[in-house]
Amino acid sequence: MKSTLQKLTGRRSFLTAAGGALGTAFWADDTLDAATQHVNTRSKPSELKITDLRVAVVARAPMTCPVIRIDTNQGISGLGEVRDGASKTYALMLKSRLLGENPCNVDKIFRKIKQFGGHARQGGGVCGVEMALWDLAGKAYNVPVYQMLGGKFRDRIRCYADTTSSHDPKVYGERMKKRMEQGFTFLKMDLGANLVEKVPGALTRPLGSTLREMNNTQHMFTGIELTDKGIAMMADYAGGIRDVIGMEVPLAADHFGHIGVNSCIRLGKALEKYNMAWLEDMIPWQHTELMKQITDAVDIPILTGEDIYLKEPFFKLCRKHAVDMIHPDLATSGGILETKKIGDGAQEYGVAMAMHFAGTPVSFMANLHCAAATENFVALEHHSVDVPWWEDLVQGIEKPIVNRGFAKVPEGPGLGITLNDDVMKQHLLEPGYFEPTPEWDKERSHDRQWS
Repeated sequence: MKSTLQKLTGRRSFLTAAGGALGTAFWADDTLDAATQHVNTRSKPSELKITDLRVAVVARAPMTCPVIRIDTNQGISGLGEVRDGASKTYALMLKSRLLGENPCNVDKIFRKIKQFGGHARQGGGVCGVEMALWDLAGKAYNVPVYQMLGGKFRDRIRCYADTTSSHDPKVYGERMKKRMEQGFTFLKMDLGANLVEKVPGALTRPLGSTLREMNNTQHMFTGIELTDKGIAMMADYAGGIRDVIGMEVPLAADHFGHIGVNSCIRLGKALEKYNMAWLEDMIPWQHTELMKQITDAVDIPILTGEDIYLKEPFFKLCRKHAVDMIHPDLATSGGILETKKIGDGAQEYGVAMAMHFAGTPVSFMANLHCAAATENFVALEHHSVDVPWWEDLVQGIEKPIVNRGFAKVPEGPGLGITLNDDVMKQHLLEPGYFEPTPEWDKERSHDRQWS
C-alpha cells in the first residue's frame, strides 16, 4: 500500500504532465507543498521498531534524575525520565523486553513491563519508559500526547511550589508571599514535628531517641506523640504564616513527621481554623482504615499518593473515602495513561487529583499533558522554581516554562520538546551522555505471571 506522501508526489507528476498537455498546471506546486507539509516523512508508524534504550543522569534538578532515550529503526527517538532519586537500572533492565516492539503500542508494552515496577522509586523505570513511548507515538503521528489521551480540558496548568522553610513563621511567610508575587496562586508549606522537637514538653518519645532516628519506622510504631503544647505551637506557626500571606490563597501542608494517628487527628483539628488546602501523607498510604479515621475526624482535606504504583490502590482509597484528594507522582504511579486512569477513576468517587512532581522538564512535560487531559485535576507541584538552569535543559517550547504560576500545555508532537545537549552535559551526575548499553540487550527471565 502506498504511503500518503507517495500518493501525493505521484499525483504531482501526473498533474504536472496533464497540465503540460493542456498548456497549464491546474494544481500548482505551492498547493501540493501545503498538502504534504504535515506528513512525517520519516515515520511509518506501523513499521516502527524499538532498537535501543540509553540513559543520561542529571544531577540536582532538583534531585538526581535519570533521563532515558528510546531509539527506533526510523531515526526518531522518545524521551522519558526515571523518578527523582531512583536508579537508572530500573529502566535499563527493561531494555531487552522492549527491543523489536512497536512503541506506538503503548498500552500493550506497559502491560508487559508493569510487573517490574513497584511503589515509590521502584516504579520509576516503568514510568520513564511509558513516557518515552508516548513521546515516540506522538512524533510518529505528529500530534501532542494530550490529543492521544482524548484531548484537553485546559490550555495551561496551575502549578504550586515548595518554598525553603524557616523556623520563624514570619520569615517563611515572607518567602511564600514572594511566590505569590511571582504569580503562584497555590502554596504548600512544611509543618513538621521538628519545629518543636527541642521545646520541653512539646512531644513525648522514647527517651534518648531523635525524630531523625525514627525516619525509617512507620508512624504508628515510633511511640512519638505531640502534646497539647506541641500542637498549639505548630498551629500557631501555621497561623503566623497565614498572617503574612492572608486567608485567600490555598495553603497545603506536608512533612509532619512520624507521629501517631491520634496526634495527626488532634493536630488536624487545631489547623482547621486556618483553612488548609490539604494535609499530606500524615501516615503511610497503605493503612487505609487508619487514613480514613483521620479523614473522618478532621475537617480539612486529607491527601496521599506520591508513593503509590498503579491505579488499584488509589481506587481502594477513593472507594472507601479514606482520602479527600489524591496526589499521584506520574513517575511512580505508572506513567501518563495510568495516571489519567487514576484521575478519571477518582472522579467517579468525587475525589480531586493534585499531582506530585520533582524532576527535569522531560517529566514535567509528561505531567502537563496528563493534567491537561484529566478533568478533576487541581494543581501540579514544581520543585525547581529556584534552579536557574532547569528550563534550559530543553528546547522547542515557549520560555519561561512556568510563567506567573502557570505552564502552557505543549502543542508540538509527542511531549513537545527536544533536549538542549550542551546544557544537559553541563549538569550530568556521572560521565557519559546517552552512551550505548549493549550489556542490557539480552537480559532475560521467565517473565510471565501465570502458568
